[in-house]
Amino acid sequence: MSTNTNRRIFLGVVSAVAVATAEAADMERVTGIGGFFFRAKDPKSLAKWYADHLGVDLVPSNYTDSPWRQGAGPCAFQPFPETTKYFDETKRWMLNFRVRNLDTMAAQLRAAGITVEIDPKSYPNGRFAHLKDPEGNPLELWEPKGSDEH
Repeated sequence: MSTNTNRRIFLGVVSAVAVATAEAADMERVTGIGGFFFRAKDPKSLAKWYADHLGVDLVPSNYTDSPWRQGAGPCAFQPFPETTKYFDETKRWMLNFRVRNLDTMAAQLRAAGITVEIDPKSYPNGRFAHLKDPEGNPLELWEPKGSDEH
């Protein structure tokens, strides 16, 4: 089995175990990711790139406008070993975005001149593609299927 297959199986098992463990312990849990903050060489143009190409709205400049709201769904939260080859070794993170239709999103990005590599394999939890933002940060697109669809 490939490393990617093992990773996806592992993430599915870890997610199921984490949910069962948290529910069994009756502990207070976070309800999702409330923000993702990172340094950029050109924050304004990078924020515009995310809005223009992925539909992630910019943070509003006041408290009356609403920020970007993601659709409800699963979120894999997984630290990787420092030596992982799954994403660029010069980067400390990779952001995964859920998408409804991987092929449509990839075609849209490619039409804008963005290189997208779709993993040819389909996994029990969905399909994946990889790309980089203009500053070289690794991104993963995920079209969930099976129990991860909802």
